[in-house]
Amino acid sequence: MSKLLSLRQRVLNTFSRKPIDRIVFSPRLYYWYYGNRLWRRPRTDKKCAGKIPKYILRKSLLGIFDYLEASPRYVIENFYLPLIWPRKKIRHIRVKWARDRTDGSLITVYKTKLGNLYKKSRGGHLVEYPVKTVNDMKILKYIIKHTKFHFYLPIFKLAKKIIGDRGVVGTYFARSPYMSLITQYMGFERTIINLRRYPNEMEDLMKFMDGCDDDMFEILCNSPIKIFNFGENIDCNLSPPRYFEKFLIPYYEKRVKQFHQAGKYCHIHMDGSLKDLLPYFEELPFDGLEALTAKPQGDVTLEEIQAAIKNKVLLDGIPALIFLPQYSFKYVKNYTQKVLEMFSPNLILGVSDELPPNADFRKVEMVADIVKHYEL
Repeated sequence: MSKLLSLRQRVLNTFSRKPIDRIVFSPRLYYWYYGNRLWRRPRTDKKCAGKIPKYILRKSLLGIFDYLEASPRYVIENFYLPLIWPRKKIRHIRVKWARDRTDGSLITVYKTKLGNLYKKSRGGHLVEYPVKTVNDMKILKYIIKHTKFHFYLPIFKLAKKIIGDRGVVGTYFARSPYMSLITQYMGFERTIINLRRYPNEMEDLMKFMDGCDDDMFEILCNSPIKIFNFGENIDCNLSPPRYFEKFLIPYYEKRVKQFHQAGKYCHIHMDGSLKDLLPYFEELPFDGLEALTAKPQGDVTLEEIQAAIKNKVLLDGIPALIFLPQYSFKYVKNYTQKVLEMFSPNLILGVSDELPPNADFRKVEMVADIVKHYEL
């Protein structure tokens, strides 16, 4: 291969199983970058959580990717450019916000003709979920029915212009019905209790949510986006084998088939305890698996991951934990080389799953250098 490929072409070739000249390094840096307030262009790292070289402090996030010769993965988190977004029809749903005077929590109220739902969040995290009763499920159905997903072509064109040949403009989108109930609407405890107490109502709700997703997937399949991520954040403690088989695998098979028929690639985000789900990995319909968290951070080894995913693309591979000060540069170097040797060429190397603010950035530089000199 005489001419060097662009990062964009390397990403596409990795998913299409075509030859590549170099492994793509694609660390998700936004949490580290914005967590250290580097957008303010500080001159020293005294107020930063981790060790950051002075020549990095004045760079933009895109400039840091260029310095590393790395590929940005999601424009929504790196540049706050949402490609798709849910809009609630205001004729049917009124949304009001207020502050809880006791603890400062943000209260969001959804007002409908069937009744109201409200939730509380603090520090960007839900502390009270909106669906609390069986009757609330009816109100949730009404809200979902009158929520429409939109794809923003002008934002896609802007994102494509910003990214250029640095990578592929990809995105994640709404979670599956089961994971949406856990993360957005009921929380884990109430979801599991309701599945035991009200199985018919819960399964009917998830079936309804699945049907409402049809419009979203039609929009996504007809969009120019080439690679999609199912941002599920799978953990076998939240989605144990029993529920994974019943509620998740059928949904994935149905939706991935739609993407493949539309000529798209897709992968799924799985970043927690995974040991009980390893037997399912090979048969999952995805082209790749993102963020699989190996030891010393997760509960599985690299060898177990390799045996489970076979020839699927692995996105990431290096645990975020080892970028912290307690792990040596030699440890990170050896770990990186091991991941490269085990998973190349079906690999988009990155951090599983985001670089923490108190990471030592010099380790990221080292990984980038190892990738540049790694021979396939």
